[in-house]
Amino acid sequence: MDNGHTVALILTMAAVTAALRFLPFFLLGGRRRTPAFVSYLGRVLPYAIMGMLVVYCLKDAAAAAPTVWLPALAGVAVTVGLHLWKGSTLASILGGTVCYMVLVQLVF
Repeated sequence: MDNGHTVALILTMAAVTAALRFLPFFLLGGRRRTPAFVSYLGRVLPYAIMGMLVVYCLKDAAAAAPTVWLPALAGVAVTVGLHLWKGSTLASILGGTVCYMVLVQLVF
């Protein structure tokens, strides 16, 4: 791939990304209030996405050997515990991921 093609790809991706970022402002025009539907999606989508991620991550663990589902269960427990204790999404996800990876790589 030559440099011109690479530059064209980067510029195209940058233009599409910028267009997607600015599109809501153009669609909403000069409104100061956020539409009710957008506010509703902002409230419910994070929970729906987290639920889908949990189902996706644990879908194969239930039927597998304990060496598969025990680390997954421990990672989920650490994530939930940290979130209830600290209330920080980043700390919860990081802690649960570290717990899971340590168990998978070093214990099981």
